[in-house]
Amino acid sequence: MGLKLSDKMLVHGDEALAIAMLDAQVALGAGYPGTPSSEILETFAQIGGHAEWAPNEKVALEVALGAAFGGARAVATMKHVGLNVAADPFFTAAYTGTAGALVVVSADDPGMASSQNEQDNRRYAEAAGVPMLEPADAQETYDLFFTAIEIAERWRLPILFRMTTRVCHSKSTLVRKPHPLPPVTYAFEHDRKSRVMVPGNARPAHRRLRGKLAEIAEWNEASALNTVTKGSKDLGIITSGVCYLHAREAAPEASILKLAMTYPIPFKKIREWARGVTRIVVLEEGDPFLTTAVRANGLPAEGKAEMYRFGELSVERVRRILAGDLSPEAAPTPGKPPQFCVGCPHRRTFEILGKMDLIVAGDIGCYTLGVLPPFSAMDSCVCMGASIGVGLGLRHVLPEDQARRVVSVIGDSTFAHSGLTGLAEMVYNPPKTGHVLLILDNGTTAMTGLQDHPGTGYTLGDCASTRMNFEAVGAAMGVPKIHTVTAKDSAEDFEQLLRSALAANDLTLIVVRNPCLLAAKKINARKQAAAPAAAE
Repeated sequence: MGLKLSDKMLVHGDEALAIAMLDAQVALGAGYPGTPSSEILETFAQIGGHAEWAPNEKVALEVALGAAFGGARAVATMKHVGLNVAADPFFTAAYTGTAGALVVVSADDPGMASSQNEQDNRRYAEAAGVPMLEPADAQETYDLFFTAIEIAERWRLPILFRMTTRVCHSKSTLVRKPHPLPPVTYAFEHDRKSRVMVPGNARPAHRRLRGKLAEIAEWNEASALNTVTKGSKDLGIITSGVCYLHAREAAPEASILKLAMTYPIPFKKIREWARGVTRIVVLEEGDPFLTTAVRANGLPAEGKAEMYRFGELSVERVRRILAGDLSPEAAPTPGKPPQFCVGCPHRRTFEILGKMDLIVAGDIGCYTLGVLPPFSAMDSCVCMGASIGVGLGLRHVLPEDQARRVVSVIGDSTFAHSGLTGLAEMVYNPPKTGHVLLILDNGTTAMTGLQDHPGTGYTLGDCASTRMNFEAVGAAMGVPKIHTVTAKDSAEDFEQLLRSALAANDLTLIVVRNPCLLAAKKINARKQAAAPAAAE
């Protein structure tokens, strides 16, 4: 059931951002699905916005940047590791600037609820020189997005809009307020000195960027974004994002300085506020980003102990931090371990890989669960697309008897995301023993919510599009041996094919094509709808 818009709603942060995008007349939202950011574009499309799933986050940001070059308001969404993929255009976009507004949403995942690392993307704002806003709940997500548009259009810079899992997925009341914005003019004007980043243009662009950041820093000192909750002078707390809500509940007596724009940091405001308190504690999840900055500016601020750097903060953890409690924390209640769905087509693949005791360079997706018992059939998982490069590296250096046991396993969405360059490496620098690449094509991006991708032939809006043919791509890139395995092929035949490929010195691509059971209804409905059209 879709989201019904009204003036007052109960929504989670992702939905609030999508509504803000609609109300702010964002012309284009592009991204790659990744928890906890996926629902932003899904909701935006459902309520009438123009949203696209790009092959990966780099492409999504480049598409959004192009739209902003044309004067539009554009948004690129991704989870925290996605910004690693998009970092190349992100850094340079700070130099080129924009004609319209460009907002880059990074949904961080403290505690790694569904991620391979726990990185703190606040570091990206400082490193790239991009202003950063951090909302605390759904209402602030909505309101701050309009501020992001205003700042982006005033200074013609991209904005980093940092959310976290708790903000993305926690529900709270949203009241849609009027936020007047100037009308948008869609047009392209030549500005080659600003947008063509050869060294002669990039050097003055860097100076312009630093000048803009200095102006934004002064603006932030006097802005109403950073608020003070008056309280006891005995305890002063500096915080941002969802940690503000934890602090209010854990220490209602405290004086709290809540920062909404956390880069550039308003140090003058912090020093002025600090004169009214005797103890200063910085509360933040992840890295000591604010703590280090405040201390570097001469204030005797306390940060959290190293044991609290890991995972999300909570009201109880904040109480412990304020009390200086370093005793061991209670172990979290164990949940149900993740596992393949009953009847998942990946099961057969990993049963065979485990039975053959292969060295499996794995990747990001549902099939990563192949590492768990009873399969125990995955030996590495680094980042999107790494399975191919890691597998090739192992093939190049291992003794022949071990090298012939190495296979790379990647999913269909992940292959479209980051596997093409790995495949180019495979045909360009082939190991002496050859290599075997399995693309597990289940017809969807299953792990993040059954989203479409270039290999499904459908867009985010469920419109038919050109489908990437993995076998044809492999052939075009020079892979000599290509096979397709489906549910119609027996496990014995699949195993024999795999053994033959491992014994040869050829490069082999095996596409294992079995639809995800959760997406099967949608896939079959599309096939039935397409059949009459094909007959005509």
